[in-house]
Amino acid sequence: MNFINAKNISKDFGGVHALKGVYFTVRQGEIMGLVGQNGCGKSTLIKTLAGVWRPDGGTLEIAGQKVENPSPFIAIKLGVSVIYQDLSLFPNLSVLENICLGPIIGDNSLLSRISLYRGKAMEILARLGIDINPDDLVEDLPIAKQQLVAIARALANDSRLLILDEPTTALTRREIIQLFSLLSNLKKGGISFVFISHKLGEILEICDRVTVMRDGSIIGTEEAASLNISQIEGMMLGHALALQKKTAFRSGKEVVLSVEHLSKKNHFLDVSFALHAGEVLGLSGLLGSGRTELASAIFGISPADSGKILIRGKEVRIASVGNAIHYGIAYVPEDRLTQGLVMPHSISNNIVIATLEQYLGRLALLSFQKIGLTVKNWISKLDIKTDDARKAASTLSGGNQQKIVIAKWLAMNPAVLIMDGPTVGIDVGAKRAIYDTIQTNAAQGMAVIVISDDIPELLANCDRILIMHGGRLTVEMPTSEADEESLQRSMEIRSGA
Repeated sequence: MNFINAKNISKDFGGVHALKGVYFTVRQGEIMGLVGQNGCGKSTLIKTLAGVWRPDGGTLEIAGQKVENPSPFIAIKLGVSVIYQDLSLFPNLSVLENICLGPIIGDNSLLSRISLYRGKAMEILARLGIDINPDDLVEDLPIAKQQLVAIARALANDSRLLILDEPTTALTRREIIQLFSLLSNLKKGGISFVFISHKLGEILEICDRVTVMRDGSIIGTEEAASLNISQIEGMMLGHALALQKKTAFRSGKEVVLSVEHLSKKNHFLDVSFALHAGEVLGLSGLLGSGRTELASAIFGISPADSGKILIRGKEVRIASVGNAIHYGIAYVPEDRLTQGLVMPHSISNNIVIATLEQYLGRLALLSFQKIGLTVKNWISKLDIKTDDARKAASTLSGGNQQKIVIAKWLAMNPAVLIMDGPTVGIDVGAKRAIYDTIQTNAAQGMAVIVISDDIPELLANCDRILIMHGGRLTVEMPTSEADEESLQRSMEIRSGA
C-alpha cells in the first residue's frame, strides 16, 4: 500500500519549472531514498508533500486521502512530518516540552499543564529506546540526541511518514549506526521515511528504494539492492563521478608549513606534522577528535596554548586570523553559512572581502572595475552558477555557496589552503568541481589540508592521510598504502567502537 501517491505534480516559480510532471510514491513501512543535485527539485517536492507549496498541477494522495487544499496543518494531521537539517527544535525548552508541543497546540486550550503529557512523552522515548532526561534543556544535548528528540516529537504528532533532510551530516559513524537501527525498527512498525542525503553510500545502506531527480523531473525509481553508487551518480549527472584512489605522491621537497608539539587544553595535545609544497594532506577522525580545533589554531581563530608553527622553516606567531592571512594561510571552514559567508551580501562582496586591499587605487579608493574583473574571473573559473554577481549569497545552492568561499581564499593566492569538510552537504556535481580545484592548485605548488570523514574523498584526493583520536595524531600513512577498511578501522577501533 502506498502511503504517498503523487501523480503528475508540477510547480512553477516565475517561469522556472521546479517540478515537471513528477510521479512519486512512498509505500507504508518503507525507507525511500531521494537524491539529486542541488536545484533538482527535491526541496520543492518535499515542501509540496508537507503542504508548504500548493502544486500547480497533478494530484496528491496521503494515506489514501486526496488532498484538495494542501497546508502544513493538513499534512501533519494526515501523518506527514519533516525533520529539517536544523531540526527546528526550541533550544531553550526542555525535551518534554519540545516533544509535546504539537499535542498541546492541537488541544486548543487556553491553559495547558505539561505534566498531563509526560506519560505519552515517556512512552515514546521508551519505544525509541532513548535514554534522555525529559527535563533536560534541548540546547544541552549533543546533536545526535537532539535529532532523536525531533523524531520523538514527530511520533507524538502521530506521524506515519517522516521526511529526514540530511540527517547524518553532523553524526559520528557510531551515531549513524544507532540512527539506522532506530529507523529500521520504526519501519517494522509501519512508519515510512523519505531519506534525503548526498551520502550515496548511506542511501544504499538504509533505503529500500531510491528515487533520483534531475532538473525537476524523476529520472527513475529503483530498488536499492539493484543499484550501486556509480549508477546513482550516472542518473543524477548523466554520467558517473569516478573516484579513483590517488597513488602518485606529487609534493615538492620544500616544507611550507610545519607544526611542532602543538597543544591546546581540552582540544588537542602534542601534535606535530609537516606539509610540503604541492601536497594534499588528509586529516580525519571521528567528530570530537580535535581535527577542526587544530585547524582553528593554525588559522588563528583559537590559538594554541603551546608548541610551534613554522612557515618555510621560520617560526611564526599566529595569535589571530590576521596573522594567519599575513603568512599566507587560508581556511575554508566547516560551517560555510555562519563562518564562511556573509549571507545577505552579494556574491561579489563575498569573493573580494578577504582581499580588499588589492583593489585600492588612488586616494585609497576601491577600484570597482578591478573588483568586477576579479569576480568575473572566479565565477568563470569555479563555474559558480549565477546570472548576476550582485545577487545575495543566500540565493545560491550549497555547492555554489561553497565555491564562493573557496574563491574568496584562492583570490589571495595562499601558500597553505585548509579545507574543513569541503564537500559536506553538496551534490556530486559540485564535488567534482571542488576536487578538480584542489588538484589544480596543488599541481601549481599550493599546499592543501583536507579535513574530512569521507574516506573515498580522502583516498581520491590526498597524498598522505593523518588520523586523530582524542586530540592526538594516532595514524599517518601514504594514500598508496591505505584503503577504506583500514582507515575506518583506524578511526573506530581507537574510539572503542
